[in-house]
Amino acid sequence: MNNDGFMKGGLAAGDALILVDVQNDFLPGGSLAVPNGDEVIPVLNRYLALFHGHGLPIFATRDWHPPDHCSFLQQGGPWPPHCIASTPGAAFPASLELPPDTHIISKAVTPEKDAYSGFTDTELNALLQSSDARRLFIGGISAEYCVLNTVKDALQYHYTVFALNDAICAMDINSNHSHALEEMVRLGAILICFKALRA
Repeated sequence: MNNDGFMKGGLAAGDALILVDVQNDFLPGGSLAVPNGDEVIPVLNRYLALFHGHGLPIFATRDWHPPDHCSFLQQGGPWPPHCIASTPGAAFPASLELPPDTHIISKAVTPEKDAYSGFTDTELNALLQSSDARRLFIGGISAEYCVLNTVKDALQYHYTVFALNDAICAMDINSNHSHALEEMVRLGAILICFKALRA
């Protein structure tokens, strides 16, 4: 760490990485597959290695739905069943290199309430505060739903938020991706890519 408090690569004490819902059901072949969702994994692995190498905290959110979750079509919701707790579809892919000390945040865990944000009814904010996090670097799946809402809530909690432009994918890659990123910037997030952190 140099005199101004920044680590090599542009990271500092008080930084934290948040991966949003990088789960098998959101990847090609999953029950709610996001086009090209698997393409963010190699990039996220580089972020994971960078943050872990600096001893900075890492968080990974996951949908952890009961079988009768309100968001499912059978219950009148908009989505096919996905990320049902303890099933292979809810697991993180084997190719995602999560360090063993990653904080796992389960969301949307009750039948009657959905949660797109990693902050909704979870311990995420408390854990971030206990780790003295001030700047959050957020990437994952999908841009227009869970990533956007997690970014939005992080800003409302007054964190400085960096959206990982090269490690976010959208369900609608033709339009929603750019619109979601534009909305994150409008709300106050800063777009960043891996090269900038390594500069």
